[in-house]
Amino acid sequence: MKKHNVILIILTLILALSFLTGCGKDGASKKSTVSSDIPTSNSNANPSPSKETITIKGIADLVPHSELIEFVAPKLEEQGITVKLVATAADNTTNEKLAKGEIDFNFFQHEPYLKEWNEVNGYNLVNAGDIHVEPITAYSDKYSSKEDIPDNAVVAIPNDGTNEYRALRILEENGFIKLNPETATSLSASVSDIAEYLRPIEIVELDSAQIIPTKDDYDFFITNTNKALEAKITSAKLFSEGNDSPYANIIAVREEDLNNPAIVALVKALQSEDVRQYITDTYNGAVIPAKLGN
Repeated sequence: MKKHNVILIILTLILALSFLTGCGKDGASKKSTVSSDIPTSNSNANPSPSKETITIKGIADLVPHSELIEFVAPKLEEQGITVKLVATAADNTTNEKLAKGEIDFNFFQHEPYLKEWNEVNGYNLVNAGDIHVEPITAYSDKYSSKEDIPDNAVVAIPNDGTNEYRALRILEENGFIKLNPETATSLSASVSDIAEYLRPIEIVELDSAQIIPTKDDYDFFITNTNKALEAKITSAKLFSEGNDSPYANIIAVREEDLNNPAIVALVKALQSEDVRQYITDTYNGAVIPAKLGN
């Protein structure tokens, strides 16, 4: 074989090997690019938190409870948490639905009420966080301040256990009556627990649902501010509870869900400074942020 033919064959072989090697590298490169878009077994086991969505179901009263949840919903969505309200009107089955796992939380009650309900019904629902106070308040369509209230004025107050104590307590704080000292520890009272009338007034005990519809019959009346908000009354506010009230509205949960990350995030959002400012700006004192910490 001639020398130049041998050289030609060698060059041909070198070019062929170079081509095959190049194809191999391109194939490996393409294979690697496709694989990077497919989740590995590790990524399936530990999905990115930003791609997870957790839904928690609850029941909350309409005003202000569901409005506060609606306010924080976008921030919770950013954390992958969707809050679904299955009802915006609590009733006497709401705690039972929570206890039986039909919902994950409720938002309509204060802790003294919850504790009493637990004792009566044999459950152990717990407070996941204080959110706001609906300060029980004295209103009047006839007078603009408590100093204007005449002697022998007639006042309507709610007759249910905790709210009657709250009404009597603010009457005491504003100089109308003096309660027996033991009511301060029991957090319950009725007219029979009045030790002394410091100003002559007549107290009418009524079902709380009847107070606003019959308010024209009284010189002033005491009711929960959420009822006043829902009824859209324009009566003058005379005096009310402060944010140190033991009757802050709470997020109630089952004991095993107290540290549920989604519940913790919900409470944190509702206790945030943004929400506290929203409450102050929106409800004009009819709802106030709960006192947090000691």
